[in-house]
Amino acid sequence: MHAVEAFELILILLALVVGLHWLALKLRWPPATALLVGGGALAFVPGLPAISLDPELALVLFLPPLLMDGAYYTALGRFRRHLPGILSLAVGAVVFTTFTVGVVAHWIMPSLPWAACFALGAIVSPPDAVSARAVLKGVTLPRRLTALLEGESLLNDATGLILFRFAVAATLSGVFHFGDAVRSFGAVAVGGGAVGAAMGMLWVFVVRRLQDRILVVIAHVSLCWIAYLAGEAAHVSGVIATVTAGLVLGWYQHVILSADTRLVGNSVWQILVFILEAFVFILIGFSLRGAIERIGGIGAMPASTIQMVAGVVLTIVVARFVWIFAAEALLALARQAGARRARPLGWRQATVLGWAGMRGVVTLAVPLTLPADMPGRDLMLICAFAAIFATVVVQGSSLGWLIRRIRPVDSDLPAKMTMAAAEGAMARARLAVIEARAYDADGTLVHPQMLEESRKRMRFMERYEADAGTEMENLRPHFDILLAAIAASREELIRVHRAGLIEDEVLHELERDLDIEQMALVFQRGD
Repeated sequence: MHAVEAFELILILLALVVGLHWLALKLRWPPATALLVGGGALAFVPGLPAISLDPELALVLFLPPLLMDGAYYTALGRFRRHLPGILSLAVGAVVFTTFTVGVVAHWIMPSLPWAACFALGAIVSPPDAVSARAVLKGVTLPRRLTALLEGESLLNDATGLILFRFAVAATLSGVFHFGDAVRSFGAVAVGGGAVGAAMGMLWVFVVRRLQDRILVVIAHVSLCWIAYLAGEAAHVSGVIATVTAGLVLGWYQHVILSADTRLVGNSVWQILVFILEAFVFILIGFSLRGAIERIGGIGAMPASTIQMVAGVVLTIVVARFVWIFAAEALLALARQAGARRARPLGWRQATVLGWAGMRGVVTLAVPLTLPADMPGRDLMLICAFAAIFATVVVQGSSLGWLIRRIRPVDSDLPAKMTMAAAEGAMARARLAVIEARAYDADGTLVHPQMLEESRKRMRFMERYEADAGTEMENLRPHFDILLAAIAASREELIRVHRAGLIEDEVLHELERDLDIEQMALVFQRGD
């Protein structure tokens, strides 16, 4: 494909992303489902070129920024508190699913070597960070359940990729040593964490010394790829390196980024992540065409392949439920035995957790890296696509309905301070500074208006802390009037500019001030 044609194709894909995302909002579908189904349907439109992406490039291009985004916004305290449960899902459930799929695959097709069956299990076992993020955006979950799902999605790709490499090596060499595999697994995971922490602290060191906002944003965006590639170059887990660097970045950004840099950087980051997420699902859909053509079309698919696909998809769904409810039973037994820290989720949260096992970019890209002489290579590709479509379309589309139906109860203890109390603490700190500086050295009040406004705000905050809902409802007419006044100011600004009374530079300066004022009011109103 010519370079210009490739660029035109990217523009077409962007237009498809906008159209399918808009359609999903109108139909109240999860955007991931619309993008995946739309991409799959369009792949078979006559005249459209076949789209293929190098699998190694797909992993490097899409996975690091999307993992980094999840880690950046991870509630670190909740992540640490629920780390045992996260590791149970990210390591235990993935290993169990890999083993179960391998056994089922070998039972359905005994001619496929055991190691190849386990390679298939490793391909389809890890739920995907991209798919989980895309689906969870449209639903409201209890805090503990959110922490488990987000934490799992950050780490399970590493488990799946490591297991896949072990299985492929065992298939091609015919040799596998369990002890060596466990030691290698630990070294790769710990090494990835060390590399990620080093890259994160290097980012902190560099950003503290950069003065330009644009340079800081560039450093911010590029860290994900740097951490991933550094981990891979060191022959450790690039996934864990990226996640660790993201956790470091998320922890330190509050104290080393200026307000304007944070706002600009977050805006750039959100647009980048949106485009990459959308492209992932579009490309998964488009890649289905190549997989179908490789086996001679759907009509040429043998019965054994259909049995294998159905068996694998059913197994990954059932195995996740088995693992989660088995862990629930163990926690309940430990609780009865007196272990106070053992807190079962309850059947409602466990059911939602079991159903939220969507597959995505790793399951797509990993089988494409299989060697050409790998036994069952084409079969693994078909099973991978089937797992993605079944989980994203069926589970992803019905997850919101399931949550509304069974109404999982939030069993996590709330934070000691509510948002209203935190805002009150901030207002008191602000008032203390203003009261100290409102007077000059000899005690004369030099800023009476500022002091009075701050004390008036503090009196409101005291009422707000006591009854946040009532106070915000009373303030809504106030916000509406201010927003209407800003709209009138904006109309007048545009009128005098169109009349040639002010220069463009004045327009841009005053428009920026109005934008900042309007966004502050919108955020305060809670829109």
